[in-house]
Amino acid sequence: MTSPPALAEQVLEGSTRAIARTISLLEDHDPLGRQIVRTLYPRTGRASRVGVTGPPGVGKSTLLSALTRVVRRAELAVGVISVDPSSPFSEGAVLGDRLRLSEHFLDSGVFIRSMGTRGHLGGLSEAAAQSALVLDAAGMNVVFLETVGVGQSEVEVASVVDTVVLVLMPGSGDSIQALKAGVMEIPDIIVINKKDHPRAMATARDIQAFLNLSEEEDSPWAPPVLLTDAVGGEGVEELWEAIQDHGRWLSEEGRLERRRQNNVEAEVAALAANRLQAKIKDMMRDDPRVSRLLAEVHEGRLDPFSVVEYLIASFGGPAAGGAPEFPGPPPNPNVR
Repeated sequence: MTSPPALAEQVLEGSTRAIARTISLLEDHDPLGRQIVRTLYPRTGRASRVGVTGPPGVGKSTLLSALTRVVRRAELAVGVISVDPSSPFSEGAVLGDRLRLSEHFLDSGVFIRSMGTRGHLGGLSEAAAQSALVLDAAGMNVVFLETVGVGQSEVEVASVVDTVVLVLMPGSGDSIQALKAGVMEIPDIIVINKKDHPRAMATARDIQAFLNLSEEEDSPWAPPVLLTDAVGGEGVEELWEAIQDHGRWLSEEGRLERRRQNNVEAEVAALAANRLQAKIKDMMRDDPRVSRLLAEVHEGRLDPFSVVEYLIASFGGPAAGGAPEFPGPPPNPNVR
C-alpha cells in the first residue's frame, strides 16, 4: 500500500486516484486518512468553498451540474462533494448524486464524490468537511459541498464554507418552513429554482419581504434572491456572478479571514464532540463499570446526571488508572 506521505504528494500533484483513495480512507475513519490531511493542511486555503443546501427535490444536483458547467467555462478546476442520506444498512450514499452530474465524468478538471451522512445530523458528514480540504490541496479552484435537507440541524454547512447558497422551490411550502426553522439567517445567496413555476415570482417576493423586515440596518451584506431554471440553465451565470461578488466582498477588510477563523473554531469543536461521543458510546457498550451504573439508573438507585458526571470525570482521570470508580449517591428510598 502507498505510504501516507507518498499519497499526500500524489494528491498535491492532482492525481484523481490518490484523491479518491484519500477520501475513502476518511470515510472509513482510517487513521491514515487523518495523517494525510495533517500533511496536506498547510497547503489548503486557496480554494473558494461554496455550500449548497436546500430541501430534497428542489434540484440542487441539477443546479450544481449547470453551475459546474459555467465555472468550467472560466477554466477553473471544480471539486464537488455531494452528501446523500445514508442507507441504514450500509451507511453508504443512497441517492447517488453523481448520476445527475454525469456530464462532467470525463472532464479532468472536475472531481465529483458522493458520500453518506453516516448518521450525522448536521447535513455534512465529518468526512465531507475533511474531503473538501483534500480537494483544496489538490488544486481545485472551487469546491462545492452539497448537503442533504434543510432545517435547524443543517446549519453546520455554514461553518465549513465561505459562501452558503440556499436553494428553494416555489409552491412546495419549503420557503415557509425555512422561515420557521430560522434557516434564513444562514444563506449568503438564496435561489428559487424552477423559475417557470407559477409561484416562482411570488415566492421570491415573500422571501425578499422577509429579508427586508429582518435585515439589520447596519448589515454589511444583503443576500440576493435569484431565480433559476437549472434544467435550461437560465439564471445560472447570474448565480455564479453572485457567488463571485460575495467572495470579493469577503476579501475586503479581512472578512474572509475572520469567517475562516470562526469556521476553524466551529470545526474543532465539532470534531472534538464527535470523538467524545464515539468514546462515550464505546464505554457504555464495553465498560462493565458503566454498564453497572446504567443498570442502577434503570432500577432507580441512581440518577442519569450522576452517570454523566462519572463519564466526564473519566476523561480527566489518570491515563494509567483509567476511569475513577464512581461511588454513587446514597440509596434511593423510592426504588422501583
